[in-house]
Amino acid sequence: MAEPVERPSTEPPGTPGGSLAARLGVRGGADNWRFTAVSAVAGLALAAGAVLAAGPWDSGQRKAERDRATAAERTGGAHHDADGPDGPAPAPSAPAVLAALSATGTRTGTKDAPAGALRDLRAVLDPLMENDALGDRRAAVVIDTATGKRLYGKGADAPMTPASTVKIATTVAALSALGPAHRIPTTVRASDDLRTVTLVGGGDPTLDKADLRALAAGTARALKAGKAGSVRLRYDASAYSGPSHHPIGPNENIAPMSALMVNEGRQDDSSKGPAPRTEDPAGDAARTFAGLLDAAGVTTKGAPAPGRPAKKSRTVATHLSAPLSGLVERALTNSDNDIAEALARQTAIAAGEPADFNGGRRAVTAQLRKLRLPLKEVNVADGSGLDRKDKVTAALLAGLLARAADPAHPELRPVLTGLPVAGFSGTLSGRYTSKAGGTGFIRAKTGTLTGVNSLAGTVVDTRGRLLAFAFLASGTTAPTEAQAALDKLATALGAGKR
Repeated sequence: MAEPVERPSTEPPGTPGGSLAARLGVRGGADNWRFTAVSAVAGLALAAGAVLAAGPWDSGQRKAERDRATAAERTGGAHHDADGPDGPAPAPSAPAVLAALSATGTRTGTKDAPAGALRDLRAVLDPLMENDALGDRRAAVVIDTATGKRLYGKGADAPMTPASTVKIATTVAALSALGPAHRIPTTVRASDDLRTVTLVGGGDPTLDKADLRALAAGTARALKAGKAGSVRLRYDASAYSGPSHHPIGPNENIAPMSALMVNEGRQDDSSKGPAPRTEDPAGDAARTFAGLLDAAGVTTKGAPAPGRPAKKSRTVATHLSAPLSGLVERALTNSDNDIAEALARQTAIAAGEPADFNGGRRAVTAQLRKLRLPLKEVNVADGSGLDRKDKVTAALLAGLLARAADPAHPELRPVLTGLPVAGFSGTLSGRYTSKAGGTGFIRAKTGTLTGVNSLAGTVVDTRGRLLAFAFLASGTTAPTEAQAALDKLATALGAGKR
């Protein structure tokens, strides 16, 4: 039976960065930086103004979001599974908040947060952490991203099942290893005699039929120029190795692992959430490509067969995926398991590891270690968070988000801009819909498995500080109540009296 995972709402958002102090579990290190004083009013205005910034998935102004964010009565967003008329779907991006705040940044020394600040935040969060809806185990960490200071911690270093919040670790590692501009290629190679062409998958799960059509057109042009009217077709998915199925087995939440697939192996018209999946992603992609080649005027002889390109061959057509920044944002906003697992494998390939679950685990962990993050008792078993063997700490998740906000690591900024926006986008579109607050101001990755609920993200507080937080709960019995309890914690960070 499928684990209950997030059912994201609609489409995604945009993109905009290095050296934090040793508050993330490391002694010593470079100087910290902090923002100069920003008033509470300015902080709230900046957060509301973020809805005016469009990301790479939407080049136009998101007027609906602007209207809703500035309305006198905030009523939240649409239901997760419906694109209703009462709420916008796309997520606004964060550059307006992040750029405006970081533009005032200055350097300062490294010191622990003053005792008064700790007492105040404890007074706000401790009662909320006692909510029975959070199950029998819970953990929390809050970090001021400007200084790297831990403002709050409870069970901070306890390893817990993160569910989909582990995607934060996966995406940070991929961006760190490959950079936000990296694109995943899908190529067609033709033998020297033009008698055989091979469709070669590079691991892009977002490849769609239109992309295959463009590849077929390019291939046909090259073959016709060489006077070749018919070919044998092979397909190569050897970039990935290891078991094809995730440890949870065949599941509508994720396709079999393959370096060659179309639309994440979905067998319906969906672009996110659970869906029937093919058991032969590479073969299906090749058969679709064969039909498109025929339509472009090149006949394929027989059925496509698996195989590597001929030793003497050349590339005749190439398709590049969206930049890694866009893939990261889509993976986080929609909690996309297929993209997350692909990013783990791309990280493995970059590290020279086998592109399988074990290789991904080693490569992601190695990248996090390079960022000098606390990894004691951490186990990143997969890229998506579907594996219950995943164990992370609240300190790690909050630390990852703080790293992404550090201007010395601009390559990590898509992790922040990809986080769902409360009441607006992705897995948060149907949450924060009451008048309690938080709508449009909180950006966070959600995590849901049976008995597990988590939330990790950022919020601008009433002092204008950008805070990174991670809240983890295990042993929960009522998901809706657990989610509401987590939402209250995040809302308190943004609006609590401190």
